Amino acid sequence: MAHLIFEYSANLAQDGDIAGLLRKANHVLIGTGLFPVGGIRSRALRLDEFCVADGDHDDAFVHATVKIGAGRSPQAVKDTAQALFEMMQQHFAALFQQRYLALSLELSEFPEAGTLKHNNIHKRYAKN
Repeated sequence: MAHLIFEYSANLAQDGDIAGLLRKANHVLIGTGLFPVGGIRSRALRLDEFCVADGDHDDAFVHATVKIGAGRSPQAVKDTAQALFEMMQQHFAALFQQRYLALSLELSEFPEAGTLKHNNIHKRYAKN
C-alpha cells in the first residue's frame, strides 16, 4: 500500500499539470516493485487559501505526503522517497525556472495494526 497526497497552491493549477504529476508518481511507485499496483493511490488537493513566506509575492508550493505500510527496509523507504522527490523536481523544472516555487515531500510508515482495508482492485493485477 502506498498513498500519496499532493497539496498544491492554487496558483499552480493552470501550469502545474497536476494530473500528469499523479500519473508519474504512480509509475514511480510501480517501478520500485515494492508496492502492489492495486494498492497505490494518488490524489491532489488544490489549496485556494494559502500564504507562502511573507505573503507579498505570488509564491507557489507543492507538498507531497506519502504513506506506506510498514515492513520495507530503511534503504527501500529512503530510495522510494528520493525517487518520488526527483520525479517532482523534474516535473516542475520548467516552472521552477520561471517562478518562485517550493517543493517538499515527507514519507511515513504506519503499522498494520489499526489499518482497515477492503479492495477488489488487487484481483486485476494478481498473477494466475
